[in-house]
Order: sequence, then C-alpha cells, then structure tokens
Amino acid sequence: MRLQDKVCLITGGGKGIGAATAIAFAREGAWVEIGDVDTAAGQETAQAIENELGKRAVATHVDVTDARSVARWAADIMGRHGRIDVLFNNAGISAVGPLHEIDQSLWERVMAVNVTGVYLVSRAVLPIMMDQKSGSVINMSSCIAALGLMRRAAYAATKGAILSMTKSMQVDYAPYGIRVNALMPGTIYTPFVQDYIERSYDDPQSAIQGLKARQLGGELGTPEDVAMAAVYLASDESKYVMGTGLAVDGGVTAGKFS
Repeated sequence: MRLQDKVCLITGGGKGIGAATAIAFAREGAWVEIGDVDTAAGQETAQAIENELGKRAVATHVDVTDARSVARWAADIMGRHGRIDVLFNNAGISAVGPLHEIDQSLWERVMAVNVTGVYLVSRAVLPIMMDQKSGSVINMSSCIAALGLMRRAAYAATKGAILSMTKSMQVDYAPYGIRVNALMPGTIYTPFVQDYIERSYDDPQSAIQGLKARQLGGELGTPEDVAMAAVYLASDESKYVMGTGLAVDGGVTAGKFS
C-alpha cells in the first residue's frame, strides 16, 4: 500500500498509460480521480477499479484546455476528499508530419492539450498543495524531448516544453514541500499507437518489428511499465527525487549495441 489513502488525480485516465496508472494507484491504496474528455473511457476505468477493489475511483468529464472545466473538477475533488496529494498530468495528443506540413490549427491543438493543459490543471491544483505543504506532481514528457524523431516536430516541441516546465516548477514549489518530476516514455504499445500503426502502414507487423529494433531490449513498452514508474514518483519512496525526467524507454535514449 505505497499510496495508502493518497488522493491522486490523473488526466487522460480513461485509456492507455492513464488507465493503467489509475488501476496501479488504486491497487496501492489511493483514492483515484480520473479526468478525461472521453467520458465513457474514464467511467470504464473507474468501473474496472470498483469491480476489483471497491469504490476507490471517480471518473469526471474534464477538458484540460478549458479553465472552467478544470476548476470545477478541482473543487469537486476538494469537496469529496479535502486534499490532493498527487497530480499526474498525463493527458496528451500527437501530431504526425514534418513541420511544413502541419496545419496551424493542428499545431495549436497539440500545444493546447499537451502544454496549456498541464498549465491549467497545475494552476488549479498547486495552491491546494501549497496550503498542505506537500504534494507530488508528475508531468508526462517523452524520450522525444532528448532526441530527434522523424515526422514528430509538433509533438516533440510540446514534450520538450513539458520537461523544461517541470524543472522550473520544481524550483518554484520546493519550498512548499511539493515535488515535480516528469516521465519520459519511449514507444509504449498503447491503443493509440496500435491504431496509428494499423492506419499508417501497409504491413503493420513489419512496422512493429522496426519499432522493436530501436529498443535495447528488443520489445515495446507496456502501459503498465510506465504506470509503475508513476507509482514510484507518486509515493514517498521518491522523496529525494526532484525536478528530474525519468526515462522509461527500453534504452532508446541510451544508445545501440552496434
């Protein structure tokens, strides 16, 4: 019970890494608050937690790009629990293509969800943690913040911004007992990635094998791999980990055997 009775917020908690983390947090004893623009997916994750562990999760429709939606969510959680211990800024979207082919509306949408969304949710939650003099904020960056990847300029720009934001946030909020860290996953085989591969490649299996070849371990990551790293950063076990980007990438940023 590494998160016993901690109140943990997860944006984008309906699918993929967010859903896996919501379940992992609940198994460690947390009260889980799932915010997702996909209401049905969020409720499905909450129901899965309830079926396994009892009523330890609540799903709420939240648009991280809408300040009023975020403020209502934070207020409702305070009404239920009176505190917020962990914020996992997980919600995010991607864009594929070289920079000159990215439409401005798509660029702005990716920035709005991936960067402004982290700003808005953090802005709503941090004053609560400051009053408590405690809290852990986990921001979802990516290993793409540390390397170049073809046709991912828009997505990479947001994840680099999140990593830099994390470090500056840590400096600002350390005096309040708040830790701020980032996760930097590699290629994680989520439903999003599976759908992208199936729509983008004539031979999806060959594409998957190509992705595996980039990993030192020769396998793609699972949502659960990232979820367990999030559990560590959320727990008191990581009390001396501050302002860092934790790579969960199968060694892709470490290099190659040959």
